Amino acid sequence: MKNLIPSNIEELKAYVPGKTIAEVQKEYNPERISKLASNENRLGRSPGIDKAVQQAMATVHDYPDPLSLKLRKELSKKHGLKPENFLFGAGSESLLAGLFRTFFLNKENVITSNSTFVGMYVQAKTRGVHVKKIPITKEYRFDVKAMVNAIDDLTKMIYIANPNNPTGTYITNQEFEWLMDNTPPNVLVVMDEAYYEYAYDVNDYPDVLSYNHENVVVLRTFSKGYGLAGFRVGYAIASQELIGYLHKTKLPFEPASLSQAAALAAYRDQEFLAKSKKIVSEGKEILYQFFDEMDIQYAHSIANFVLIDLKDEDKAIHITQRLLEKGVIVRRVNAFGLPTCVRVTIGLAEELEHFKTVFSEIY
Repeated sequence: MKNLIPSNIEELKAYVPGKTIAEVQKEYNPERISKLASNENRLGRSPGIDKAVQQAMATVHDYPDPLSLKLRKELSKKHGLKPENFLFGAGSESLLAGLFRTFFLNKENVITSNSTFVGMYVQAKTRGVHVKKIPITKEYRFDVKAMVNAIDDLTKMIYIANPNNPTGTYITNQEFEWLMDNTPPNVLVVMDEAYYEYAYDVNDYPDVLSYNHENVVVLRTFSKGYGLAGFRVGYAIASQELIGYLHKTKLPFEPASLSQAAALAAYRDQEFLAKSKKIVSEGKEILYQFFDEMDIQYAHSIANFVLIDLKDEDKAIHITQRLLEKGVIVRRVNAFGLPTCVRVTIGLAEELEHFKTVFSEIY
């Protein structure tokens, strides 16, 4: 069998997701469970989704619209762009995989951080693409100048998650402008904005689409702010030319028809999104105050999670496990290059209270 497997796949470490509620219930049977590991929307979903999905069931025997035309038209109106500037897939990670399929040969490289979204590393490795990992700063931020300095003749892409997962930090508008002024036009700049809904109204958060750069691809998702993680809907925004190339390599019938219906209904319910943002904003302040009281270092976040640094890997392992046994699921981020850190998703008030109570007992 090993003779069949390319070396890059043989060496690849598969993505390990956070524990599910069912797994924790079966293994530890705690009195209650608070799932604060996977950055899902703990408020749930828009109430209008159920009706939209039920209506879509009438044609579920047919293949889905391969162009996601209704979604493309809806989003293009909102952003003042053409439908041809959008491409939809089964989550933004599916589109990230498409970027590597479309634009890379084996010898080329991508530049990113040493502490960012693990899925990016996985997709690069599946194509045998070399990843240049630039260390984050002591403030847990992308070092934009060091990334630009790492560009060479084989660099095809710069990848920036903005805000970044798992740190919650971001590059500012000024940093984005400097990045684009100093990046050659033949290098793709991928701005992964999975947490855009929580970040776009931050004062110096860059409005990337307003610059109309031909070599920029923006990735967004319905999994976070809109609460559709189980439906898997993401989209890319770029020039018509880039979208045209990505369309060539995209799997033809994704997202599924039920997913497209759910996404359209969710996008039209801005009241639900506002509630989601309010819960996250209030929850972050609750956690900041708690960590200040506990004298625990954390990164200020513009996403729906907070990263804490326990300064010791064994401590991070121990506390994460003990929380799990008590029904609080959080995420160690050693796979993200931060072995002493733990990521806590912003949950509902009762979930955060559960976390605080158990954490205080353990710590």
